[in-house]
Amino acid sequence: MHTKHNIDNKSDHEFGKRLGIVVAVFALFIVAIIMMLLNIQVVNVKKYKKKAAQQYERVITENALRGAILDRHARILAESIESITFSANLKDIKNTPVLNEKGRSVIDKVTRKQKFYDNSVAVATVFARSIGGKKEFYLKKLSRSKGTVVLAQKIPVAKALPIIQEKIFGISLKKVPQRYYLNVAAQVIGSTDIENNGIGGIELQLNKELKGVDGMKIFQQSADGKRYPAPDALPQEPVKGHSVELTIDADIQGIVEEELAKAVDTFHAEAASSVVMDVRTGEVIAMANYPSFDLNNGTTWTYDKSRNRTVTDSYEPGSTFKLVMASAATEVLKRKAEDRVNGMNGVMPIYNLFIKDHERFGNMSFREAIMHSSNIVAAKTAMAVGSDKFYNYTMNYGFGRKTGIGLVGESPGRVRPLERWDRTTLPWMGFGYQVMATPLQILQAYAAVANDGQLMRPYIIRKVTNAEGKVVLENAPKIVRRVVLAQTARYLGKEYFKAVVDSGTAKNVAVPGVTVAGKTGTARRAASRAAGGSYAKAVYVSSFVGYFPVEAPRYAVIVVVENPKTAYYAAMVAAPVFSSISARMIACSEEMQKKLSFCSAEQAALDSVSTVVVPELTGLQGRDARRLLKWHNLEMDFAGDLDGCVARQSVAPGQKVQQKKIIKVTLASNTVKRNFSWLH
Repeated sequence: MHTKHNIDNKSDHEFGKRLGIVVAVFALFIVAIIMMLLNIQVVNVKKYKKKAAQQYERVITENALRGAILDRHARILAESIESITFSANLKDIKNTPVLNEKGRSVIDKVTRKQKFYDNSVAVATVFARSIGGKKEFYLKKLSRSKGTVVLAQKIPVAKALPIIQEKIFGISLKKVPQRYYLNVAAQVIGSTDIENNGIGGIELQLNKELKGVDGMKIFQQSADGKRYPAPDALPQEPVKGHSVELTIDADIQGIVEEELAKAVDTFHAEAASSVVMDVRTGEVIAMANYPSFDLNNGTTWTYDKSRNRTVTDSYEPGSTFKLVMASAATEVLKRKAEDRVNGMNGVMPIYNLFIKDHERFGNMSFREAIMHSSNIVAAKTAMAVGSDKFYNYTMNYGFGRKTGIGLVGESPGRVRPLERWDRTTLPWMGFGYQVMATPLQILQAYAAVANDGQLMRPYIIRKVTNAEGKVVLENAPKIVRRVVLAQTARYLGKEYFKAVVDSGTAKNVAVPGVTVAGKTGTARRAASRAAGGSYAKAVYVSSFVGYFPVEAPRYAVIVVVENPKTAYYAAMVAAPVFSSISARMIACSEEMQKKLSFCSAEQAALDSVSTVVVPELTGLQGRDARRLLKWHNLEMDFAGDLDGCVARQSVAPGQKVQQKKIIKVTLASNTVKRNFSWLH
């Protein structure tokens, strides 16, 4: 009896123990569930909401249209338009539901399952018919087993509309901005990548302003796969990027680019560059480089073609740098144009080296030394000025530092610090060696002389406006500093640099209707690394920089031709290019004609007399020739196509005729290459 009682107690104890274990396990299980619920619904609620949303929500990004880039007359240089990119879900295309005439799914009577068929051939046929190309091309893309493929991208909306209206099962579309360019100033404007980001030029420099803000729409997906806009999510509409207005004139830019291309072709040169600037404001009217590339065809892009040489490439400028020497001589040495100097018969020994001139000059006036570009006189004058003062003039003219134009990749050039000058630095800098400068720096210096000695900051971005037309950024003319006195600047222009054009090394630079002042530069540079990188092999840079009209300067132009093969003296290479550019841009630009008519004494003289001098028309396009004659108060009668170029004119250039006289010209077909002599 006692034993049986003990056994019963033991069984009850074991049962209670087991029951406790079960209760404890269930309690732990409940606690774990509660903890998991707390983790999901409280602690990591955002994480799990996001995961849930990913299963039934889809965020669609709508790319913003990139802002336009305009020239100074609000003509479009670059713009974005909406295009369509089509993608195919291969699983859906190859398992397209069979629908009856009411648009309902067809169910197989035997299997009681939905019927499907492969829609690849139909899709390929529609794309080939609407977009173009062969059906086999699209079938090949659709032949993959799974995944998503892009069937066509960046298709204009009008062309894509038939496919959109088809509403093909398995075909999705995305609106993509497409960038189009006028195709001038390629190196200045730059380009964009497939993600709508700027990768060069203004496109890169102002990428944030141009890009805009992408929009966003949220869609929810039902159990049967249909999508509909999320009711509690407001769509965010895309905001178009800001528009950028440049100081460039598209017509003048085109003229400069065409003349540079002709120069490279004529002289078998390596490259050429040019800048046109308003000397009073610092506005860049044109900035061109050749060779160039097609902005609308990315396959034409190369590093060499995309480089904006006017600001990225520095070189030893040679005789154009004699502006610094002449300025210091006038203000420090009080030298006059009539003062006598000695050219030492063309050879000057110095420090076991020799400085040579291209001719054997003896005693002459200082004016003649600059007119004929004597290196010996320049070196002797620089040494007379002294290192400290010569260095100060060099720096004040802006050499050795960036101009402030703000373009991507601008080089500051190179001016050796004064403490690192050796005994040859000063005399060689006197005629433009042992110093490096960009074409824009040289132009800025001459523009300062044209602007009565005040150095202006060059600029190419006029203003930036938002989609509502509000100006968010604007540039204005800015005086950097005075480099020479006003009377010095006028003296330099009229006594020296006008004489260079009238009677010196730049006789080929004459521009009909205006007076020109300027300077040639024929500098020898080191060969490329591939060619040994030394001065032993003759590699030249021919340049001319000048401004007009001398009486009241308004525009300055620089032309640089690198490594010309058939000729190398700047008087024969760069000077005639300057003349052609200047004559053509005056002829085609009403804005320029108005400004020159207002400030040019030469134009005032034309208006006050009954006879005028007939300008050189040969090689000009018919429309440009007509504008140039009109500017001279003459009329034109022509035979041929106005888009062609002038082959002959009835009155020889330089001959005086009565105002309003009709000049007959013969225009060659625009398919025939221009027969234009550079060395006239």
